Amino acid sequence: MTTRRVARVLIDSPLPQLDRLFDYEVPDELADTVVPGIRVRVPLRTAGRLVDAYVIETDRADAAGRPLSLVDSVISTVEVLPPGLYALARRAADRAAGSASDILRLAVPKRMVRAEKVWFASDPVPAPTVSESDAAWAGDVLAAFPGLSEAITAGERLALDAPPRPARLSSGEDVGAWAELLAAAAVRTLAAGRSAVLVVPDHRDQSQLELALAARVPADALVRDDARRSGPERYASYLRVLAPQPCIVVGNRSTVYAPAHNPGLIAIWDDGDPLLAEPLSPGVHARDAGLVRQELDGAALLFAGHTRTTDVERLVAIGWVREVPARRRTSPRVVLSATREGESHGARVPSSAFAAAREGLGSGPVLVQVARPGYAPVLVCADCRTPARCPHCTGPLRARRPGAVPECGWCGRSAPAWRCPKCDSTKLRMASSGSERTADELGRAFPGTRIIVADGEHKVARVDAKPALVIATRGAEPIAEGGYRAVVLLDADRMLMADELRIGESCLRWWSNAAALAAPGAPVHLVGVTGAVARALATWTQPAYARSELAERTPLHMPPVVRVATVDGAAAAVRTCLDTLREDVPSLGEQAVLGPVTTEAGSRAVVRFDYGAGRAVAESLRSSVIADALHARRSAKGRPGPARATLRVRVDVPDLDL
Repeated sequence: MTTRRVARVLIDSPLPQLDRLFDYEVPDELADTVVPGIRVRVPLRTAGRLVDAYVIETDRADAAGRPLSLVDSVISTVEVLPPGLYALARRAADRAAGSASDILRLAVPKRMVRAEKVWFASDPVPAPTVSESDAAWAGDVLAAFPGLSEAITAGERLALDAPPRPARLSSGEDVGAWAELLAAAAVRTLAAGRSAVLVVPDHRDQSQLELALAARVPADALVRDDARRSGPERYASYLRVLAPQPCIVVGNRSTVYAPAHNPGLIAIWDDGDPLLAEPLSPGVHARDAGLVRQELDGAALLFAGHTRTTDVERLVAIGWVREVPARRRTSPRVVLSATREGESHGARVPSSAFAAAREGLGSGPVLVQVARPGYAPVLVCADCRTPARCPHCTGPLRARRPGAVPECGWCGRSAPAWRCPKCDSTKLRMASSGSERTADELGRAFPGTRIIVADGEHKVARVDAKPALVIATRGAEPIAEGGYRAVVLLDADRMLMADELRIGESCLRWWSNAAALAAPGAPVHLVGVTGAVARALATWTQPAYARSELAERTPLHMPPVVRVATVDGAAAAVRTCLDTLREDVPSLGEQAVLGPVTTEAGSRAVVRFDYGAGRAVAESLRSSVIADALHARRSAKGRPGPARATLRVRVDVPDLDL
């Protein structure tokens, strides 16, 4: 029997109907070159052109079978898609009702020919070695959590609360103690001959981890992976990850897919940070991708943070993730600061917090956390307190300085002749203070003191040990040498007023991360807030707060007690999708679907479902997306321009938003 060589490929395309394997015949001249994992170019009849694709597997088939198109050419002989990465992308995409090619677009960087040539011309990567002293250091750091080292070796799923304090490295640099802990876990894993993948939200956290690892592992064993690097640098790093030698990969959310050799640890720091939620389709959170990868690879999965998200706490409660307690509990000295008798009720900085800041400035820097950047983020009518809006686009008006002409925060237009639509007043007042206005106010209160502003426009990574007032927005707090001598958390009440399901979790995370920057024994003043969130910070019992949040959400069927998906698109497409879903998953109750409601873009519905029904719901939603795309393509025949589908699905939405 005459046979032919067949390659099954995954088309690199965002079209949902192409999210499957296609068979192509391999011509004789490419028979020795086309192997699983490489990139090739193949003809796509529906597109009428050549497209890129990944070879997933090869086989031999009867030559008398159905005719197949030929593989046109090989883009590169580098096997950039290992079987494990494809399996992870496929599982993660299926879970989120998305396409595997969308995930691979995040995980596999674009080919850079020059970087590829340099890589092949260089010597093979040597096996990394960890010195006995560095291995002993890692063991000493991990000993603060009894059984942690053994649990990592056994490939368990773990959750721990990181030490909330700064740490001094042997190089003299200061980092968070959490960075030292994750670095020790990675060094311990590398010493055992396995790779570690460390996922952090942003470049600040990444810099701390790299500092903690720099003196402990060989330079060629530490791989940096983030979008700030150039294309050739990213591709060169990816080629190093593909090498058959273990390494430590440090990067942001897409790093969770890094195909490191023989992975032994996947660690995710601060999984509650929204930067770890992927905004691009199919929107798989790094936490969920890590859980899928742990099942496939058998590596240890470590969730670490200063707070505990309700998502991780749910996994702890059902026994899927094991909590690792510290040998010795440490916590910052948190003070719930409020105005005292005789003080103005509207005083922004109570006397106790003011005194703590003054005392702290006697020996070093003091951190003041505020809610927003800028001078006065919010302007309101001075007479009726109606929020001031732009007359052109209805965006919020802002002022850079007192007496300055207000400007729109959306379109940037100035509004010199603003008039209140409610009371006809022309007077404006500042309703809140941003980082710059707070710096001005505290600069007058502490004359002669150095003022440092750290926010989105003023990026400051580190401050020295000299006295200074550091005014920082949430998440932009710099590392202070030796830790801050006092921390004042302002605007806490305003942060809690945000209309979000997880605002309590978010506020506790912002405040806890700032408190962890304080020097041991330094006071942390939370201003103007009481209640469960404030008590959790004051007693440093963040997991207990997460448990209470879960208990409150259970009868309301809110995430993460249940999974949530949103369906957006034309009204008819949304109704058809929901009807199909009810037929495919009869176990969904009447209360599972909220909506649909009319939106500016068409229609939207929210679907709530149990974890056990996740696969069936995802398959049904995905089939509806494909059917809608095919319908759009048929409808567009003979019309100029590409066919445009209307149905959009997003699974595991953290908040209910109709």
